[in-house]
Amino acid sequence: MPSRRDLANAIRALSMDAVQKANSGHPGAPMGMADIAEVLWRDYLQHNPANPNWANRDRFVLSNGHGSMLIYSLLHLSGYELTIDDLQNFRQLHSKTPGHPEYGYAPGVETTTGPLGQGIANAVGMATAEKILAAQFNRDGHDVVDHYTYTFLGDGCMMEGISHEVCSLAGTLGLGKLIAFYDDNGISIDGEVEGWFSDDTPKRFEAYGWQVIPAVDGHDSDAITAAIEAARAETGKPTLICCKTVIGMGSPNKAGKEECHGAPLGDEEIALTREALGWNYGSFEIPDDIYAEWSARDSGAAAEQAWNEKFEAYAGAHPELAAEFKRRVGGELPADFSRQAEAFIYQCQDEGKEVATRKASQLCLDAFGEMLPELLGGSADLAGSNLTWWKGSKAITADDASGNYLHYG
Repeated sequence: MPSRRDLANAIRALSMDAVQKANSGHPGAPMGMADIAEVLWRDYLQHNPANPNWANRDRFVLSNGHGSMLIYSLLHLSGYELTIDDLQNFRQLHSKTPGHPEYGYAPGVETTTGPLGQGIANAVGMATAEKILAAQFNRDGHDVVDHYTYTFLGDGCMMEGISHEVCSLAGTLGLGKLIAFYDDNGISIDGEVEGWFSDDTPKRFEAYGWQVIPAVDGHDSDAITAAIEAARAETGKPTLICCKTVIGMGSPNKAGKEECHGAPLGDEEIALTREALGWNYGSFEIPDDIYAEWSARDSGAAAEQAWNEKFEAYAGAHPELAAEFKRRVGGELPADFSRQAEAFIYQCQDEGKEVATRKASQLCLDAFGEMLPELLGGSADLAGSNLTWWKGSKAITADDASGNYLHYG
């Protein structure tokens, strides 16, 4: 039976091979985070490769999207419709595997993560959505919305201003099902980051109201497991797991150096890395026993089936809520929406009033908000000026997320 390190080395091998074949890319991050990804994806992530759109799946966001071969390797090994040929076409025009993950290309990619910091922002949004939907739909004994949002992020994401804003909001909203893994390898393309990034990151996130688990060995599966267990046990705060890793782990001459951040290792170094890892297989070659241990198809199908049965019981107890949930997840408008919308438009035309654009916007929110219970919006501390607060608004807070209005701050 393959060891955990063997399973993680499959990620390393696929990542360095694909970057080498493309003669472009970032092998260092996937190789450094492979051990963390192996524990998370095989032991904790709730997903079904046969149905990437299952409503109650856990969400995974690779915020340090330049390490895209990490997520492509994970999707391929887990059993998604992403073939070895797709991996061999990494960074090629019209392939499923562009240089940064892009939504709509590879199944299982939840969001586009090119600009650093965007992914952690999207992850906060997904975790916020989970909390809101859970508050709106779950009832005693029927937790039909119950999933985690996991995200990987690196120094570049931490440096971007957007991460400060969204992580502050995540702490304020008490997003207990948001778990972030910080790849603290100290290396960027320009070299060691201490010359331009000296933040005390754990204290920063503690100040935001996060649970912080510092100094986790990102290459120790037991330490990673313990950190995830502690993160899941904290239900009132998001968690940052600070993982000390070696970028390009396994490369004899480039591990821990900027040379492996944004460039291929080179054929000679790849051969040495295979030898150092004990990976005695050819380029893009994954043995059957590795595939068998990685596959999530059976476990994923079972998890979705269990949820389907739970939802059937929910529908029996709360048929109207179940129907509304299915409508929203299916992206369907309410049955009477078109008639109500047209009636509102005709009313506005008949009245013929001249109003400021911001007031016109609020009038529309007042009307469409009643028609669309899924309508959610907010303002950055300007509701009294831009009139985004409408008559049906209810603020979303850490203690009550059943509302429809976010104060962005």
